[in-house]
Amino acid sequence: MSEVVSLAGVPVTRYTLFRVFKYAVYCLLAYNVYAFFLENQAAAGTVFQDGVSFGKIIEAYNDSIDTLAWVLLLLVFELETWVLSDERLKGGTKWLLNVISSCCYVFIVYSFYGYVSEMVSLSHLLPVTQAACDLANGGWSMVLEQDTYEVLTAVNCTSLSDAHLLQMAGTQVIGDAAVWREIQWLAWVDVINAGAWLLVVAILAFDVWLQMRHQLSDAIMRYSQVIKAMLYITLLVCAIYWGFNGSFLDFWDAFLWLVAFFFIEMNLFEWQAETSAE
Repeated sequence: MSEVVSLAGVPVTRYTLFRVFKYAVYCLLAYNVYAFFLENQAAAGTVFQDGVSFGKIIEAYNDSIDTLAWVLLLLVFELETWVLSDERLKGGTKWLLNVISSCCYVFIVYSFYGYVSEMVSLSHLLPVTQAACDLANGGWSMVLEQDTYEVLTAVNCTSLSDAHLLQMAGTQVIGDAAVWREIQWLAWVDVINAGAWLLVVAILAFDVWLQMRHQLSDAIMRYSQVIKAMLYITLLVCAIYWGFNGSFLDFWDAFLWLVAFFFIEMNLFEWQAETSAE
């Protein structure tokens, strides 16, 4: 890792290149907070036509809130497992990190609830008795894909099949049954993905807690890695599914998170190895 390579005539260690790559991934994840906010804002304007109430904020901006909490938690893990020494992970610094991570966990669990709520909402689809074109220009919208809507007009209404038309309960959003079915599958993947990540960070936080007390043995580390490997495989399957059936942003975000937590796992592995050697 310490070999020197030349970059534009300037000698740079492989370790430096590795750190640049790692923090570039972290920066891309931070940018995704903004990207998801724009996507959620556009969708909220259609689904919540009367405005987003306080109780519906987590459902309307679930992706952006969830991503922000995860970015902050990722930074906490980076500080705990790599940046800060064992001597500095004490007192006020440790309490501050605990407060930040606790707030992140609250929002992450709340976001998981938001994904479940969205999945439940998508299970309440009602048959539409009127023809799609009869609803055109009447404040109705048509769903194209997950979180993507278009105002229903006399022009685009012809693309809908009146025989398989469904409406999301409590909204003025309609769509073909096949489209709704695909969105429901994506909602299930969201729930599975969020649940798997909750288990990953729970195990990782426990690993860090043991490591700070010098109690993370090789045996515990192996068991932890096996369980997390199964969870990471589940997350990879979710990312691949998004790649084929979801949006590119969902796939790209999932891929970056897997890379980012690969770095955290490497940090923890090296930290545990150093402690064992000492």
